[in-house]
Amino acid sequence: MLHPIRFVLVETSHPGNIGAAARAMKNMSLDSLVLVRPVSFPHAEASARASGAEDLLSHARVEQSLAAAVQDCGMVLASTSRDRDQYFRVLDVREAARTALAATQRGPVAVLFGSERTGLSNVELQSAHALLSIPANPAYASLNLAMAVQLVAYEILRARLEAGDAREGQDVERLPGGPRRAALANGEQMEQFYTHLAQVLEQIDFRDRTQKGTHLMIRLRRLFQRAEPDENEVNILRGILTAVQHRRRRAGEH
Repeated sequence: MLHPIRFVLVETSHPGNIGAAARAMKNMSLDSLVLVRPVSFPHAEASARASGAEDLLSHARVEQSLAAAVQDCGMVLASTSRDRDQYFRVLDVREAARTALAATQRGPVAVLFGSERTGLSNVELQSAHALLSIPANPAYASLNLAMAVQLVAYEILRARLEAGDAREGQDVERLPGGPRRAALANGEQMEQFYTHLAQVLEQIDFRDRTQKGTHLMIRLRRLFQRAEPDENEVNILRGILTAVQHRRRRAGEH
């Protein structure tokens, strides 16, 4: 079974952009839309700009947190037009589309789009496995939200066509599966792992020695996000952490 590719719009301020994004998605045979804290939705302008994609709006999920929007996703890609630090893996939009398509065999996939004015914050990027970059004029790289959605959706459809997965009369959202592999750890499982890891680091007094005292977990999160562990691998890592905790308890008994 292949899983859907979900487009997640975070704090969209203009309802027209939501409608235009829905239309762009339907053009490219995508139908999973999630809105995180939209400023105004539902809205007449969103319906007008959807222009035939009102069904996507009526089925769109609205969440109050990004964590809730991606908690079941095994792969999260975050679109950005800004330079970020070197610890993020950055994929060109075409490569990102192929990566997303491959990941649908192992779990739901989310593509994040930030607000029109500020994009995605560093905190919102914590759930991302990689950044998605759309090549543009360096002097004017900022794209309209709906335009960015259209370009990413197009590249996903193109990736399907290249893979021979979209033929006449075939639903391109349901592709033939490849070799069976363990499902990627989803957002909720990864957050549980990070909480467990932070507890063990505290217990063994492995602390962040930087001035702000926040860099260690950020670096570790990005390390494991780049690794894209599956459910079994996360269970192994948590088993190691539990073994460390048990060993410390036994040592403390003497």
